[in-house]
Amino acid sequence: MQHNATSFRLCWTIAAKELGLVFSSPLAYLFLLIFGGVALFTFFWAEAFFARNIADIRPLFEWLPVLMIFLSSAFTMRLWSDERRTGTLEFVYTQPLGLWQFVLGKFIACVLLLLLALAITLVVPLSVSFLAELDWGPVWSGYLATVLLGSVYLSIGLFVSARTDNPIISFMLATCICVLLYVIGSEGLTGFLATRLRKLCA
Repeated sequence: MQHNATSFRLCWTIAAKELGLVFSSPLAYLFLLIFGGVALFTFFWAEAFFARNIADIRPLFEWLPVLMIFLSSAFTMRLWSDERRTGTLEFVYTQPLGLWQFVLGKFIACVLLLLLALAITLVVPLSVSFLAELDWGPVWSGYLATVLLGSVYLSIGLFVSARTDNPIISFMLATCICVLLYVIGSEGLTGFLATRLRKLCA
């Protein structure tokens, strides 16, 4: 039991180290600022919230899966590729820690960044709740689903980052894979395939 506690403490130490490295660069603040700005713009202007005259934040959750593709790819593109490019990956392999602790530590750091990004979007439901009565049940369940989906995106981004030493290539490949998976599960494609199947069975 004590060994497990020590192992997870080391994971948190690695996560804290990664977060420190991320926020030592202005890029992290830029990504978060752009994400929050685009989320607010799409909800209040692109989706014409005030013209809709409906007190819900469903349009936000319709856009978040798309926005998180780029955010997750940006968060993960350097985490392993920089280790490979600078040659510190071999140093990681020689450490007495298990490789899974490094993997989990980096993943925890990414999830914490994701939670911080989503916390910025809380401006949307809080604003709506000041204007009208808002049912918070669907809001929290929507955020939970968003965190789970974002974790999948982060896992894909970390996997791709571990396979290349170029952060830009990592960003592009992770984005393409996530976009492909999003399109496959989109309502337009699934509805089209369902229609085609119905016609074939008729």
